[in-house]
Amino acid sequence: MAEAGSCHAEASIELRLDPLDAWDVVVDWDRQSRWMLFTRVWATENGGVGIDGGVAARTSVGGIGFTDDMVITHWDPPRECTVKHLGKVVRGTGTFAVEPVPLDGGQASGSRFTWSEDVVPPLGALGRAGWPIVRPAFETMMRISLRRLAREVGA
Repeated sequence: MAEAGSCHAEASIELRLDPLDAWDVVVDWDRQSRWMLFTRVWATENGGVGIDGGVAARTSVGGIGFTDDMVITHWDPPRECTVKHLGKVVRGTGTFAVEPVPLDGGQASGSRFTWSEDVVPPLGALGRAGWPIVRPAFETMMRISLRRLAREVGA
């Protein structure tokens, strides 16, 4: 559920992986470091698995960055995982959703992976007012990351 005052961003990609394999890839927190732009990710509490599992991500460019601590609030393998961002810079929720899609005219099973964020921008009303300007760049970075994921898994 989106937090009051949050702003939505979303990106999707089709992967040539069945849903179970796609799930295993997208919740492999350490592996995310290879495809998530400017970010190193790792599991914390409970190995990053299940409700109350923990995940942390260090996002930085040119040595300037922040660490985003998260707690898993929804865990429904192989379909959906939602995290709550606990930091001062990033607040809100992020969701990874995997759904089956037919490939090759229905001859193969693939997956659609959707990454959505409902973020509470800093600076209150000013941050929300600026979201229409920030959102396209934010979603572009999400799409670049998803293309890197597709290359990573050969899909």
